[in-house]
Amino acid sequence: MRISIVIRTLNEAKYLSDLLEMIDSQETCFESVEVVLIDSGSTDKTVEIASSFGCRITYITRQDFSFGRSLNWGCEFSTGDILVFISGHCIPVDKHWLQNLCQPIVDGKVVYSYGRQIGDDDSNYSERRIFAKYFPAHSSVPQDGFFCNNANSAVLRTAWEQHLFDEELTGLEDMELAKRLVAAGSKIGYVAEAPVFHHHQETWASVRRRFEREAIALRMIMPEVHLSKIDVLQCIVRSVYADWRSAMRNGISSTGLGDMLRYRWCQYWGSYTGNHEHRILSQAAKQRFFYPQVSKKAEQDEWLKPMRRPSPNEGK
Repeated sequence: MRISIVIRTLNEAKYLSDLLEMIDSQETCFESVEVVLIDSGSTDKTVEIASSFGCRITYITRQDFSFGRSLNWGCEFSTGDILVFISGHCIPVDKHWLQNLCQPIVDGKVVYSYGRQIGDDDSNYSERRIFAKYFPAHSSVPQDGFFCNNANSAVLRTAWEQHLFDEELTGLEDMELAKRLVAAGSKIGYVAEAPVFHHHQETWASVRRRFEREAIALRMIMPEVHLSKIDVLQCIVRSVYADWRSAMRNGISSTGLGDMLRYRWCQYWGSYTGNHEHRILSQAAKQRFFYPQVSKKAEQDEWLKPMRRPSPNEGK
């Protein structure tokens, strides 16, 4: 079984060396592992770093770029039987990440898998709690539903060839593909044993735009999803209080209350802006997609305590 790891990049020099070092350290049973970079116009040392690690590199212009199109081009450029996707600012936690992520596909249990995402003390604590909500401590292979996330995922090449990513969406191309795969009778799996550190170093405006474009895409995937201004207010109040309470419980001092408030404001106002068309939505769907509910088990997650991501070379 051949593996292709496809990484979309735009100025990812800050974390790319650590990512590629962790990829080099992976212990697998696969026939071969190649790393493919699809770059959309980096002006830092991203391409230089990738070249030094022996990555295969291809390019997409900013004019041609969309999240789905860049992945389709990267997959077409690759040769693997399983296509693995990881963001250029995500770092595998350990040397078993790749094998664990791909194993449910190798075993024939699913055609599309995605792994856990966590943050450390460099992350906004509100985002760490979002990770805890959507990426819990226990695997589900296969899972119910079509949630998926390409920051840390893998898909069987033949499944991708039959469906391809939607090139018109503003985001959530992973969920849209997963929805079509499930409709066709295929299975999706969540692998908690394949975690990555996910680093978002964004301005507040960038945070808001990220949630806005994802809400626009979600409206296309699930037209019934609707977020009102009342929902925004309720979500901000509830989530900030829950973030602050969890931070106090876990001894977190890396994110202040003001930054939690600003993050949640950007999250929910961006979501509202992208989802401004008023449509009917069940209360259950609102809770699933917008409300800041985190299970009691997730609140006690070890990953929500103070944490520093170690260097790939630490301890060698």
